[in-house]
Amino acid sequence: MKQIQNAELKDKRVLLRADFNVAIENEDARETYKIQACKESLIYLLSQDAKVAIISHLGRPAAVKTLAGKPEGKINSEFSLKPIADDVERILGVKVKFIDDCIGDKVKKGFSNLQPNEILLLENVRFYEGEEKNDEGFSKKLAENFDVFVNDAFSVCHRDQASVTGVAKILPSYAGFWLQKEIKNLDKIKNNPQRPAVAIIGGAKIETKLPLIKEFENSYDYILVGGKIANEAIDQELKFSEKVMLPVDFTGDRFDIGDETIKKFSEIIKNAKTIVWNGPMGKFEEQKYAIGTEEILNAVIKSGAFTLMGGGESVEILEKEKDIDKISFVSTGGGAMLEYLSGNPMPGIEALKE
Repeated sequence: MKQIQNAELKDKRVLLRADFNVAIENEDARETYKIQACKESLIYLLSQDAKVAIISHLGRPAAVKTLAGKPEGKINSEFSLKPIADDVERILGVKVKFIDDCIGDKVKKGFSNLQPNEILLLENVRFYEGEEKNDEGFSKKLAENFDVFVNDAFSVCHRDQASVTGVAKILPSYAGFWLQKEIKNLDKIKNNPQRPAVAIIGGAKIETKLPLIKEFENSYDYILVGGKIANEAIDQELKFSEKVMLPVDFTGDRFDIGDETIKKFSEIIKNAKTIVWNGPMGKFEEQKYAIGTEEILNAVIKSGAFTLMGGGESVEILEKEKDIDKISFVSTGGGAMLEYLSGNPMPGIEALKE
């Protein structure tokens, strides 16, 4: 991949793709980790005298704009990035100027008045239907105010969308420092894990997790399965190799793994040298069903293994428990992490290759 450290950046206008798709409550960002992820790239860009605008999506807004910028119905303020501009400013340590669009004259004018150590935060790119459709015309409009594109949002690299791949075809494009770290650490646990290697797979949507379980069956020693997908695997009588460990008991309503399963999984985790974890062991949003996830997390931390965790729920758990610093690497990717580890194409990464 072309890397940010090899780019000519002085006096360039840089479009930095970040992932600020975070939970918002009372107009405050409930998560900080995803926002923090792009800080190293941002500070580097500013140190190279670049002018920076950050672009991100937030949720899946139903209202969109046409390419001409005329509203097709009211833009849904619930998905605006404006409420978290102050959070972004505080977390990244720079002055943030919010622009209520991501294309056109408003962005151009924003650059004309930009002060030192000040950046632009552009409005939710998904307010335009051309984003998810990867419309060529919309990609050109995104690119026209910029000289360089930097992708630091691993979590969207499995998407073939305008702000991920469309702009990369138009502008000189580079991988940010965070994206580089994601790939380095994921390759480490994918290609050369120290043994015993243990994968912990939980959460929901068994159809998205099955390919990952199958992939780990080829390269890992144990695959511990919990969460809703464990229930589905048992109910559907799915067949796995002996490496795959399903729960031996649950809570009464099957919303969490039971005591015997916690004990069995913890014994395996204790001796691990590599651990990769995606998805909770139960309905952790309710405290009475968070016990399995919390106990397995404690076992993972005590193991001393090289540990990689990823996915929105995983980050939420770690932030809640204040345990992010106790994990070797925490990926910002959920779906992207699953796709990468399953060996599937990653359009956002391919677009940055020499």
